[in-house]
Amino acid sequence: MHVRHLTLKDFRSYPSAELALTPGVTTLVGLNGQGKTNLVEAVGYLATLGSHRVATDQPLVRFGAARAIVRGAIVRDERETMVELEITPGRANRARLGRSPVPRPRDVLGTVRTVLFAPEDLALVKGDPSERRRFLDELLVQRQPRWSGVRSDYDKILKQRNALLKSAAPVLRKGARRQPRAGDPPLEEAGESALHTLVVWNDHLSTVGSQLLYARLRLLRDLVPDLSECYDAVSAAASNARATYRSSLHEDLAKRLAEGEVPEVDELRAGMLDTLEQVRPNEIERGITLVGPHRDDLVLSLGELPAKGYASHGESWSFALGLKLAAYRLLRRDLGDDPVLVLDDVFAELDSGRRERLAGLVADCEQVLITAAVGADVPDVLRESGTTYAVVLGQVGPLGEADAPEAVEDAPETVEAGDDA
Repeated sequence: MHVRHLTLKDFRSYPSAELALTPGVTTLVGLNGQGKTNLVEAVGYLATLGSHRVATDQPLVRFGAARAIVRGAIVRDERETMVELEITPGRANRARLGRSPVPRPRDVLGTVRTVLFAPEDLALVKGDPSERRRFLDELLVQRQPRWSGVRSDYDKILKQRNALLKSAAPVLRKGARRQPRAGDPPLEEAGESALHTLVVWNDHLSTVGSQLLYARLRLLRDLVPDLSECYDAVSAAASNARATYRSSLHEDLAKRLAEGEVPEVDELRAGMLDTLEQVRPNEIERGITLVGPHRDDLVLSLGELPAKGYASHGESWSFALGLKLAAYRLLRRDLGDDPVLVLDDVFAELDSGRRERLAGLVADCEQVLITAAVGADVPDVLRESGTTYAVVLGQVGPLGEADAPEAVEDAPETVEAGDDA
């Protein structure tokens, strides 16, 4: 799989852009603020419907524009497919496959698959559990796009259940009292109604949540064997890199999940219902849902110590990189062809040894897109085997003999853009 052509309109700093790409390694070299990361961010958006840099769509639309368009020509098994996304903040986004609109943007998921590694990915090791949950869920959707709908359903159910816990807390909380108003049902009747509604939402939450949890556990089971090998390869040291699942379910079941067991969906659903019953007083007191995949974590360890708080900066980089390389291997194995590998401003963060080892690991990928502020940061084996472009003030042209982007300021333009990063 590879991207043959990328078209942008009002995306980030680009009023318009047309960029031809080929299989192999393509390196975009440019100082910060020139527009190189915007190009690979657009490729990632085609694959995931999200950005690795921001949580919302608003910053993706060029200032002053009402919408942005990202279009890619994707080649897979010698067949080309056009995928187009129209991004309109505050309104529903729209999508096309070929010339035909699709009912929902998520219907294009799976047309192009990418694995992206960027400096922001250090948060996988050092950041909050939400970063690691997002890693699992995005990989899950890339592996099987239908899980996008399950994630969306779970988020909607969770929002409704939290709203109920907050609004019904006065009648659910033990010992609560209120002054009745005209037309209000008696306290006992109101409490019984709220409790019945909560039970209904418990059933919905556990039904969808157990499916998502089951998928995450199977994904992790398949990912872990590659993680240790990828960490060792990029770090040149055997440190027993591991990842285990920390569940919010009751202790007995959570222990089994942490040991790598993958129970059937029905058992997970029953365990979730039991745990919701156990924590009901705390949930009512706090007004939030305390059980479910949204409260879980992926625990990363080096040997017997958790990576978060104990791993050095270099070890943390190797762990984050190992996770992404393991994800790449998993998708390659499952899909039968290569996802597009994107390395965004990564080599400057690695020492020379890690640079060379990473280059060796990715050299045989079908398509690799690299961004770098300084061309010399990218190992020669990658630059010499592929194509290198310079990005200067949003203009993209062939790199000359000098590595500095300034050497090609007068090169023929193939892309025009603004000056944001």
